[in-house]
Amino acid sequence: MSESRRQRPTRKRTLVTSLILLAMVGAVSVGAWLQFGERQAMDTVYSAGGEEPDRVDVDATVQRVDAAGRELVLRVLVTPRGALAEAGGVSPAEDLVVQTATSTGGDLTFKAHSRISTRDVPVALTGGRITDYPFDAYDTTLEFGATMGGEKVPVHMRLSNNDALFAASVDASESDGVAVFGLGLARSNSVLVFAVFMMVAMWALAVSVLIGAWYLVTRRKGLTWPALGWMAATLFALAAFRNTAPGAPPIGSLLDYLAFLWAESIVAFCLITVVAAGIKAEPPVSSS
Repeated sequence: MSESRRQRPTRKRTLVTSLILLAMVGAVSVGAWLQFGERQAMDTVYSAGGEEPDRVDVDATVQRVDAAGRELVLRVLVTPRGALAEAGGVSPAEDLVVQTATSTGGDLTFKAHSRISTRDVPVALTGGRITDYPFDAYDTTLEFGATMGGEKVPVHMRLSNNDALFAASVDASESDGVAVFGLGLARSNSVLVFAVFMMVAMWALAVSVLIGAWYLVTRRKGLTWPALGWMAATLFALAAFRNTAPGAPPIGSLLDYLAFLWAESIVAFCLITVVAAGIKAEPPVSSS
């Protein structure tokens, strides 16, 4: 009888340990799967335009998305090919003008026989508001054509995304020798997961403080200084935690209205209530 009683706690501990290990393995597997998917998406290269031997290649990479400024930085490398190039594409044979859409900063001009280097081009974004963080999304259209010596030449363009905070959806097409990309940008899965986790954690901390405050007030515990220190620390820790949100969203975003402002209000209210109730519950100081 005593042996069976001893075996039960051992079996329970083994079962609990196995469940914890399975949960850890599952969490790590899901995290690895999400990271692999994002890596695959960032390695994807979209292309549009012709494949003629005498053409202009345009390699464009989204370097950084500034949601607050409603623009992205596009790093562009232009390489002439075939009879349009000198020194294997290092410089154009004649003056080369790469024409862009109105959303960009302007056309790119490269002098004949001059070395071509990369250019950082600002591109305006449309749609979406950063206050919708972390569910904000933006759109823009990229168009690249080219003329050399005043005559139109074929363009082949490749586009990729290098901003880990945003996921790109691309609709590539070609129209009359012009490469056209409809680009959509939304927060990446890692940003969404972390932002949702932040909101859940904020509410969990606020509810924990609320339960602690209820316990202190209803049982007339008085001024319990460790509990008051914990509540005050939580009040300031929430602000620091909120500032770690990826992408640095401004105050007034959806993250604040769904979790942060409510959590701060609840913690502050609980702290003030516990202090007021504690003062009343404290025994009077006897004068000697």
